[in-house]
Amino acid sequence: MGASIGPVVAATAPVSNPRVLIRYDLAAGEQPENIAAAPGGAFDVVLSRAAKVERITPQGGRQLLAALPVPEDGGVHTPALGYSIATGLVRTADGTLYIGYAAGHDHLTGIWQVRPGGTPKRVIALGADSFPNGMALDPRTQQIYFADSARGIIWRFPAKGGAPVKWASGAKLNPTGLYGLGANGLKIHENAVWTSNADQGTLLRIPIGRHGKPGAFETKLTGPHLDDFTFIGHSDAIVATLDPDNKVALIKPDGSYSIVMDEKDGLQGPTSAAVRHSQLYVLSAAFLTNTDPNIVVADIGVRDAVRN
Repeated sequence: MGASIGPVVAATAPVSNPRVLIRYDLAAGEQPENIAAAPGGAFDVVLSRAAKVERITPQGGRQLLAALPVPEDGGVHTPALGYSIATGLVRTADGTLYIGYAAGHDHLTGIWQVRPGGTPKRVIALGADSFPNGMALDPRTQQIYFADSARGIIWRFPAKGGAPVKWASGAKLNPTGLYGLGANGLKIHENAVWTSNADQGTLLRIPIGRHGKPGAFETKLTGPHLDDFTFIGHSDAIVATLDPDNKVALIKPDGSYSIVMDEKDGLQGPTSAAVRHSQLYVLSAAFLTNTDPNIVVADIGVRDAVRN
């Protein structure tokens, strides 16, 4: 399946004019999980069950960039899910990709690197009991942070190469058994790591202190079970995906939030989002709905979105 631009229905202000940009093939494991901005208005997208990364254009064109090796048993020992899944994505300035992979095997689970024109190589090895998930680059230090959703750990490693360091852990990052996934989405924003805990229904801010050490955890939001999220520009306003609820929320800087998109707008289990200029891109992997994985693009009034 490929580009399929078409209208859906109206969303809720400041989001409007949602339309399906791409419809994916569920049977082929084409379930979009994560997104990173690329040059020329394009994005790089992780297709989770297929363990692939592809580039999409603003018009809905698709280009395969990388395919990770898939375990013969389908990843039956992967924590929480019982199947292998490609997850987090970072794209560095030189075009190198870093992809999280929870595969249920010691020889596959970890962080994989793909240099432009190159082949995938695992650069961070993790055990089969790990679930690498949300991932982000700190542009100031060139350190990559990622969440291990199964073990309740945030790891850090240098993009130029090197061993991972356990950066933060604790009860606030742990899974509770609801979904089996603790620390989940992860972003670097204003010298802090922000992470959602899917099981606990929290959004946490962890300052990056002196010498890169974590500061005190701050709970910014309690209630909705966030999957992933993205900041709107340099503000603290957030667009968050609520996968189990099939909704997208706008979280204002004061912590209040409202639902701005739902299944009527074409969502099928939204997993991540990106904002570029006045456009909002929402990926739906259909993990729970098992129908019509897609990318929906909508207009977003940025000034209204960041205002309390």
